[in-house]
Amino acid sequence: MDKLRAIQLFVRLADLGSFTRVAEQVNSSKSMISKEISRLEADLGTRLLHRSTRSVQLTHVGEGYLQRAREILSKLDDADNFVQDLQQNLRGKLKINAPMALGITDLSHLFADFMKANPEIELDIHLGDESVDLVEQGFDLGFRASSQPIDSNYVGRPLTRFTYKVCVSPDYLKMHSTITHPRDLKEHNCFIYSYFQGKNVWPIEGGIEVKGSLRVNNTMFMMESIKQGLGIGFIPDFVCQQAINSGQVVEVLADSKKSMLTLYALYPVRNFVPPKLVQCIEYLEQWFADKDKP
Repeated sequence: MDKLRAIQLFVRLADLGSFTRVAEQVNSSKSMISKEISRLEADLGTRLLHRSTRSVQLTHVGEGYLQRAREILSKLDDADNFVQDLQQNLRGKLKINAPMALGITDLSHLFADFMKANPEIELDIHLGDESVDLVEQGFDLGFRASSQPIDSNYVGRPLTRFTYKVCVSPDYLKMHSTITHPRDLKEHNCFIYSYFQGKNVWPIEGGIEVKGSLRVNNTMFMMESIKQGLGIGFIPDFVCQQAINSGQVVEVLADSKKSMLTLYALYPVRNFVPPKLVQCIEYLEQWFADKDKP
């Protein structure tokens, strides 16, 4: 017995109320449809229908089975639609949340490439460093760079890793004591990133408590103050590397052990992930994999 076909015929029979009408729709005989339903009942060990010469009525068990059969067929349709959608061009709207500095640096290049590859997609991107509830704010996708595990309310797909660097301007170093060990930072003006999970403890060699004259919720703003020789920052490489390459700032304590940042693509836990989101995440993973190749 083809049980799936039997379930489909049972649901159709419940909707139409007639073996004859079902037979006409599926281009089969009335007796063949009746045999399929009888086999299903035999397999289940119970009657699903009361048959008469004029009508078909569901038993109490049949009513409960019908509800669950509809759910099964609906999920099957979702699965078929999922595959079909994946085979078509990506289209629709994606609402995305990302950290400000990362959005202006690496992610701006990523999504420029993404839009070129998917001209029918519409992006609604919100940049900000504050923590937001993706579900409550209606976001399809969020990006988080974290050195700690991600909230279990979301599915987190790791994309790439970043390093931290302790950055300072050459002018600052000329006017202040040397920095050769993490404990030396206690005597310096160390800027604090407001949303940093460690607060004023930098994760260098097990943790160094620092203090300074600037607390700010944006690392790119902080970088400008570092360039001006006003203090020291603990900065992700995607924010500071260009300034290091140009000589505006230098890295100190390069050999000290530091935590690394993992960039995650986050999306809410759900039974059915839209194909456009699946394809977007696969594109992100491949983009970073190509970028990270030596």
